[in-house]
Amino acid sequence: MTENASSSNTRADHWETAYERRGVTEVSWFQTEPVVSLELIEVLGVRRDAAVVDIGGGASSLVDHLVERGFTDLSVLDISETALRAAYQRLGVSVPVSWLHEDLLFWRPGRQFDLWHDRAVFHFLVDKEDRDAYLETLRSGIAPGGALIVATFAEDGPEYCSGLPVARYSAVDLGSVLGDGFVVVETRRELHTTPAGVPQPFTWVAARAAP
Repeated sequence: MTENASSSNTRADHWETAYERRGVTEVSWFQTEPVVSLELIEVLGVRRDAAVVDIGGGASSLVDHLVERGFTDLSVLDISETALRAAYQRLGVSVPVSWLHEDLLFWRPGRQFDLWHDRAVFHFLVDKEDRDAYLETLRSGIAPGGALIVATFAEDGPEYCSGLPVARYSAVDLGSVLGDGFVVVETRRELHTTPAGVPQPFTWVAARAAP
């Protein structure tokens, strides 16, 4: 991998600017209620005491809904300090959440998670080296038999998001990228509507890691 501190800082600056300019409720990926995420978590039978990490979760409301549902071991990882601060200030200090201000491409998980959730991070990895780095971290960070939920833009989705190129996937393609170490349990297609009213098709894959 050719990543270095300079490229990491460039990525961080990009996402800080995106949140600061538009606000956490006006970025294109904002959802009031993460319906598909919550449905797939139930499909996979994720326990309330499971260790859960939301990759690129930032200011997402998923963590709020999981706290309300009684989940007790939550982590939210994001490269944007602004996004994490917004979620922290919204939820307060008494919730069972660890806030991880990390660049995913440099992050080395200190533990394994029972659920790895990623809505709209993986599709920004257009270079093979970055995808390989992500998958290596995923494999080291997910517990044997752990649950995985990944969402990307669908094949007919946008080619760019927040000024950056993205990779688009069908459910078959996404399952193939994950490889033999995962068994796909369910797939979904979602038509997400941005705060600006623009429809964006997403592909969702729910899977299980090998025991």
